[in-house]
Amino acid sequence: MRIVVVAEHDGTAVRGASLSALAFAQSVAAATGGDVSWLVLGHKVDVVAQDAALLAPVIVVDSPALENPIAEPFARVISTVVKERGFELVAAASSTFAKDIVPRAAAQLGGAMASDVVRHELADGRLQLDTPRYAGAVTATVVLQGLPQIVTVRGSAYAAAQPTGENHGIERLELNPAVFDCRGSYEGLKSKQNARPDVTEARVVVSGGRAFKNAEDFEQHVGGLADALGGAAGSSRALVDAGIAPNELQVGQTGKIIAPEVYIALGISGAVQHLAGMKNSRTIVAVNSDPEAPIFDVADYGLVGDVYKITPELIEKLESHAVGLSR
Repeated sequence: MRIVVVAEHDGTAVRGASLSALAFAQSVAAATGGDVSWLVLGHKVDVVAQDAALLAPVIVVDSPALENPIAEPFARVISTVVKERGFELVAAASSTFAKDIVPRAAAQLGGAMASDVVRHELADGRLQLDTPRYAGAVTATVVLQGLPQIVTVRGSAYAAAQPTGENHGIERLELNPAVFDCRGSYEGLKSKQNARPDVTEARVVVSGGRAFKNAEDFEQHVGGLADALGGAAGSSRALVDAGIAPNELQVGQTGKIIAPEVYIALGISGAVQHLAGMKNSRTIVAVNSDPEAPIFDVADYGLVGDVYKITPELIEKLESHAVGLSR
């Protein structure tokens, strides 16, 4: 099976979630006797291509039209490359960016698509894909019909692919200029500066829930503990809906689905929708005043008490011992 993985990147390196998508693709290729290539899209992406080439062969489409994240040209480029090169399977990370682009490409290709894949198996020559349903309470197994097949992969489900120690080469592809035509225009990006790692990339995530009554308390306690650990700050949906935390920090079924090495839940009760986003974390620590809170059912370590009292003590002890985990 010929497979292409759409590489999501920050302009300098491939993101961790895409490395997980590559691991999925490499596993499928090994089982089918196929091959895997990266597809790197953007403008002035030489550094990214060089990083990606340490893991798999790279196809680069570089154009000013791809400098900014507009879905229309990105989707058309993906579908054009897949058609021209005869790729049978397209894989991408199950990220916010991919969710905007990959389904468009799938529609243009007329292919079958499965989203948020967490496991796969080759049975009787057919690729079976497991995708979670109902906040992870059940798992559906699907078999896609026809070609090409398009899949987004949950980053927490597959260990990131590792460099092989060799350079697999870079091919620069020139496409018809009409491919980059777009009915929309990029007007700008409003983004809050944040020195912390992204919640989907961090090894340690500290999240806050309803216990925090305002943005200042959230930043002081959740942000403070995250900084002491060199980690990311996250949030429950309740705080996002209340305007206390920004949307990009939301962890859960309707937010980010993550599996860091350490997840610390401060004042989060543990609704099933939130658990769906973090229950696969390697180590879960919960702090809650309610000893019956569902979060304790999935926690490896639990503290029953007031987060307003416990969190400052944790921060003080961490800072006094200069403890921090690498981002």
